[in-house]
Amino acid sequence: MSILDAIILAIVEGITEFLPVSSTGHLILTSNALGIYPTDFVKSFEIIIQLGAILAVLVLYWRTLIKGTEVWKKIFIAFIPTAVIGLTLYKFIKSFLLGNPLITVLALLIGGIILILIENFYKPKIDQVENVEKISYKNAFLIGLCQSVSIIPGVSRAGATIIGGMLTGAKRSTAVEFSFFLALPTMFAATALDIRQSSLAFSQNEIFLILTGLLTSFLVALLVIKFFIKYVQTNSFIPFGIYRILLAILYYFIFLN
Repeated sequence: MSILDAIILAIVEGITEFLPVSSTGHLILTSNALGIYPTDFVKSFEIIIQLGAILAVLVLYWRTLIKGTEVWKKIFIAFIPTAVIGLTLYKFIKSFLLGNPLITVLALLIGGIILILIENFYKPKIDQVENVEKISYKNAFLIGLCQSVSIIPGVSRAGATIIGGMLTGAKRSTAVEFSFFLALPTMFAATALDIRQSSLAFSQNEIFLILTGLLTSFLVALLVIKFFIKYVQTNSFIPFGIYRILLAILYYFIFLN
């Protein structure tokens, strides 16, 4: 992997981490399109640079998070399903799911269809939850269950949690914010687990590529988060669903067929 490859992947990560389009899926497809062989380092790189995007949440929401004891309780409850499933299936995820463009394309396609269907048939409750702190523990756990499905690349962690939030009665913007917050323990844990499993066996060049990726994804994510919060206030997720379907079809016929 070259420095240019690392920057391109990090830009893709920063753009897609918080959108319902699957950052992991985009990283896998981008790596495949660039001809980057899915080595253990490449897979670790794609996991670790997500931490850069997640740090953008801390920078933008640190006031809410530092005072939100109740918010952290909900985040912890929601994190449990993914923690259990991710830890149990780590080897399967990294050896079989990550780096598999066909599974990614299928997940993008199916997820896009589901996103459009939900937007067309979903009817928000009159008494929607308008604040993250008011999400119940039960609903937080249900949102966490939705997030756990995103261990399949292409599903989209953000998309799964946002849909879960909306279906459990949260306002669209509230579901998006909770998705941002839930990303913190999820990606910190994923990065820590991968570093532990790899025993920090990275060369100096690989460490440089990782640091470059972290910084780039962080800067790009800062801009994307601000855009997305404004977008969801007046727009639906249907364009993202259409994008997912088109990307899956085009990618399959151009690169996989």
